[in-house]
Amino acid sequence: MFEGQPKGLWALALANTGERFGYYTMIAVFALFLRANFGLSAAVAGTIYSTFLMLVYFFPLIGGIMADKFGFGKMVTIGICIMFLGYLLLAVPLGGGTVALIAMLAALILIGFGTGLFKGNLQVMVGNLYDDSLYAGKRDAGFSIFYMAINIGALFAPTAAVKIKEYAENVWGYSGNDAYHFAFAVACVSLVLSIAIYYIFRSTFRHTEGGKNAKGQVAQPVEELSKEETKQRIIALCLVFTVVIFFWMAFHQNGLSLTYFANEFTAQEATGVQSMPFNVWNLVAIIIMVYGLFGFFQNKTSKGKWYSALAVLVAALFLGWQYSNLSGTVKVSAPIFQQFNPFYVVALTPVSMAIFGSLAKKGKEPSAPRKIAYGMLIAAAAYCLMAFASVGLPMPQTEIVDGEKVAMHVADVTPNLLIGTYLVLTFAELLLSPMGISFVSKVAPPKYKGMMMGGWFVATAIGNQLVMVGGLLWGAVPMWAVWSVFIGVCLVAALFMFAIMKRLEKVC
Repeated sequence: MFEGQPKGLWALALANTGERFGYYTMIAVFALFLRANFGLSAAVAGTIYSTFLMLVYFFPLIGGIMADKFGFGKMVTIGICIMFLGYLLLAVPLGGGTVALIAMLAALILIGFGTGLFKGNLQVMVGNLYDDSLYAGKRDAGFSIFYMAINIGALFAPTAAVKIKEYAENVWGYSGNDAYHFAFAVACVSLVLSIAIYYIFRSTFRHTEGGKNAKGQVAQPVEELSKEETKQRIIALCLVFTVVIFFWMAFHQNGLSLTYFANEFTAQEATGVQSMPFNVWNLVAIIIMVYGLFGFFQNKTSKGKWYSALAVLVAALFLGWQYSNLSGTVKVSAPIFQQFNPFYVVALTPVSMAIFGSLAKKGKEPSAPRKIAYGMLIAAAAYCLMAFASVGLPMPQTEIVDGEKVAMHVADVTPNLLIGTYLVLTFAELLLSPMGISFVSKVAPPKYKGMMMGGWFVATAIGNQLVMVGGLLWGAVPMWAVWSVFIGVCLVAALFMFAIMKRLEKVC
């Protein structure tokens, strides 16, 4: 499963893992922070949240254009430094007044621009690893591994955000609003770790950084394509970008309307077996069991099989011990649900790779564009689940507390609804996101790799801006109608994708 990959993949993946851990620690509580700290309505908080996501994914276009001229590695380094300044500013507790609001907005711009220089260009460097004919056939698998690795950071982020906030409140005595800033400070620490990994292992991927070397020569020669072929590839990519917009519009409701649903409509306590998924270490044990089982059946040596079996046994014993020590109730806070998506990504990546690896050996593996279309259909299915379960639920409600509007908890829907929805959405994500990035890195004209990867993120940015639709609909229409909007856009996008499939597969 992991054999035959270039060494630079692991270093770049780990560097991105640290950055993603900090980002998702912030994102896990950001929408709730906006409402609690500034007293904003769901719609206004949603607009700020979605605009920030838009910036995070729009700036890679600028970062890509700059990298095509100055080099990918240089932009990655500058980007992570700018991000650090943004998170540092966001971590300072300035209250809920005008100064605090201006400082927060400035921090968001810095984080967005820094991410724009870092994120897309790092992924171009991953793609460049596979320009070597030795690794060309492992591109899709490599991006799946890369995507899995960065989700390890996202897996621990919600727990880190919740725990550091609770610790600041209960041990250090900070108010609820001020305690949020400690979650933001975690991002600063993670970025230091990320840049350290990047430079320690730089020798394994330095040839992918682009730009000019010390003698002023271009680090890697750029392949020349005809104008017609370049045009065909760019058009195909732009068509894919159009579809991607609607996926991210639906998918990134996880930080907005799905988090609102967790906060206002989902049971806030769990007992017994139901409480076990909310302990991140139990999820880690399940991941170890999954990888251990794959290792047992795929290892060619008896020693490797024994190590894999031992890992499975230890993880199973740990889960048994956790179950035997269950007592009382566990508090379920809304941000914690965001750990399930990265958990599923990490746990299901080897399953996905095994399925597509088997299909590839039989010559039946779907093309990247076809996988993206299937992903859109599966995303629609996830929101069908939410719509069906939301029939008959009351409308969202607010109450005035200390002169501010506060969202009320109006129902106790089983947590399994959101846990299941995130599972289905993750199946869609695994078909669309790593495959889409791999498709861009493969099809993009060599002279415009940075720009085209930036185009992928611009499509994501537009989709993230449209995330605000969830906030605007919240409380304006019945719950089932909110989710039905996302069913509709995913189905339309999937049908469009199938309609242009022959054109897309021609350039693969």
